[in-house]
Amino acid sequence: MKLTVAALVATIGSTAAFSSSSFSGSALKASSNGASMEMSTGMGVNGFGRIGRLVTRIIMEDEDCKLNAINAGSAPTDYMAYQYKYDSIHGIAKGTVEIDGDFLILNGEKIMTSRCRDPKEVGWGALGADYVCESTGVFLTKETAQAIIDGGAKKVIYSAPAKDDSQTIVMGVNQEEYDGSEDFVSCASCTTNGLAPMVKAINDEFEITEALMTTVHAMTATQAVVDSSSRKDWRGGRAASGNIIPSSTGAAKAVTKVIPSLQGKLTGMAFRVPTIDVSVVDLTCKLAKATTYEEICATIKAKSEGEMKGVLGYCDEPLVSTDFESDSRSSIFDAQAGIMLNPNFVKLIAWYDNEWGYSCRVVDLMKHVAAVDAKASA
Repeated sequence: MKLTVAALVATIGSTAAFSSSSFSGSALKASSNGASMEMSTGMGVNGFGRIGRLVTRIIMEDEDCKLNAINAGSAPTDYMAYQYKYDSIHGIAKGTVEIDGDFLILNGEKIMTSRCRDPKEVGWGALGADYVCESTGVFLTKETAQAIIDGGAKKVIYSAPAKDDSQTIVMGVNQEEYDGSEDFVSCASCTTNGLAPMVKAINDEFEITEALMTTVHAMTATQAVVDSSSRKDWRGGRAASGNIIPSSTGAAKAVTKVIPSLQGKLTGMAFRVPTIDVSVVDLTCKLAKATTYEEICATIKAKSEGEMKGVLGYCDEPLVSTDFESDSRSSIFDAQAGIMLNPNFVKLIAWYDNEWGYSCRVVDLMKHVAAVDAKASA
């Protein structure tokens, strides 16, 4: 079903054909890192998949944000409510969940939903959704995402790497580069966000001369549960639930987009493993400045408690992957897991919740873009 802008606006405040049903939930484990804003900003979500639903949860818990529209593909409102409320990893959503026709009512707030293949037809502007998270994975270029702007949105934030030269911002690393002039901004990938803060901290203090990254990455919805077929990636067509699968990743090279001094010095690969959530990066690097592992740990700890708090974390406990589920930080340095061969050659480890932590950064980026825009227009 497609809804035109006129039809969407006309239904606001009215009761549609679906009967109302109520849900209630318990508290989530973690919340988003704050980004300064003076008032709540109207937001929208295009795509209600894994990341879109978590972004919605985070927005709903943030007083600086107001969610006004969700374009959900083909899901009817009652199924959207079910998907929002229940999550196998992150638990039952906080607050109440109700439906009223095409409205999803979260914590008492009515949010218009639509099922438009062309995001222009949503009418984002008419619904008050100025800043839209593009989480379908389809509209990742300026040309294709222009449809969201044409629908009335002011800015589009991709919850994935851009497929063109759209600006890439990793919060805690290069957010100061956004000046309000770009309409399309990418939050990069979950792995780039899991790697870049640690890389920045190390490179700023010790200068990385060359490095290799390996991410041991949890399964994602793009993989097959049992052996399937993939002509593009033969290994990728094998069962995610029962294999360790080597894979390519552009996440390490993408770090050089936000830290240009590392271009030609950093690359990486991935292993997909049969766990549902939480991944870990292994950064093996040569340093220009000789140091000790203890000094590296002290540097990371200081930054995690200071300028990079909420983005970079520090852990000195013997934890495992499930201990980081629903952790809102981008990158959590594991002090006990790293090793050093000599004063200039070290292996560093950082955990990241590739779902929740990344979704928190997407919302932070939306807020940051809105705050910069507001300051620029003041």
